[in-house]
Amino acid sequence: MSIAALNKVEMKPKEYKSDVSVVWCPGCGHHGILNGIYRALSELGIDPDNMMSISGIGCSSRTPYFIKSYKMHTLHGRAGPVATGAQLAQPDQCVMVTGGDGDGFSIGGGHMPHMARKNVNLTYVLFDNGIYGLTKGQYSPTSRPEMTAYTTPYGGPDEPMNPLLYMLTYGATYVAQGFAGKPKICAELIKGALEHKGFSYVNIFSQCPSFNKIDTVQYYRDLVAEIPEDHDPGDFGSAMEIARGLSEGKAPMGLLYQTSKPTLDEKLAEIVTKVGGHKDYDLNKIVDLYRP
Repeated sequence: MSIAALNKVEMKPKEYKSDVSVVWCPGCGHHGILNGIYRALSELGIDPDNMMSISGIGCSSRTPYFIKSYKMHTLHGRAGPVATGAQLAQPDQCVMVTGGDGDGFSIGGGHMPHMARKNVNLTYVLFDNGIYGLTKGQYSPTSRPEMTAYTTPYGGPDEPMNPLLYMLTYGATYVAQGFAGKPKICAELIKGALEHKGFSYVNIFSQCPSFNKIDTVQYYRDLVAEIPEDHDPGDFGSAMEIARGLSEGKAPMGLLYQTSKPTLDEKLAEIVTKVGGHKDYDLNKIVDLYRP
C-alpha cells in the first residue's frame, strides 16, 4: 500500500518528537537528519499510529526512541529482515529503517541487496558518518583509508565502499543522498522516499565530531555537490555515472534514481491468490506451482 492511502493528520514537526531525550553528542550530524525526518513526516501528515520505526544497533539506531511511532530496536545489523517481516505482516503501515554505515553495510551487509532486489516496500535512511560511533570509534565500510581509529591506528587498508553504486546495482527503486548540514534537502529526500512505493534508500553524510576527526562539517560541505536540475531520475545509466562521482572527489546530493515495479508484498499476494486465498492456504499448493 502507498502512504497516500493512509489517514492524514495535521502535526507540526516538533509534535513528532517523543518524550525521550536525544542523547547524541553536541555537533553530531544526526541531529540534522532527525529534524529532517520530523519535517518530512509533518509535510506528509503521517499518523504515528500508522508508522513503524525500526533500527539495529548504533548511535543512529537510537532514532526510533525519538519519534512518535510504533518502534523496534533490534539486533546489530538485523533491522532489515525485521522491517521486511513487519512490512509483510502489516502492508498498510509506513515502515522506516534508520541505521548507520556499520550496522547497514558491515554487520547487516548481507541483508541490504535482498531488500533492494525484492523491492520491499519500506524506506531505509542510512546515517553515514564513516565510523562506529556508539562503540567509541572503529573503522567502518565507508571509512577513508587516512582515518585512524582504534582498530586501524595507522590508517585503514581498504578503500571505502560507495553505497549509491551498491544500492543501484542491486535494484533499489529509489536512491538518494544528502548531507546532515542541509536538513531541508534531507527532509525533501526522505519525504520522497516515504512517498515512493518500493524499496527506498537515502544515504546521508553525518559528521561525528567525537570519533571521526577528518570527516568534518567543512569536509562534507566541500565534498557534496547538488545533482544538476536537468538530471532525469528515471535514467539508470545517468544515475550510475553520477554515483561514481564520489571516486572523482565529489559526492552527489539529491535524487539519483527512481523507478516503479511490483513490491514484495504485492508479488506474495499474487501467489496467495493463485493457491486459493488465505482461507485455503496450503504450502503444498505453493510448492506444486514451482515443481519441475
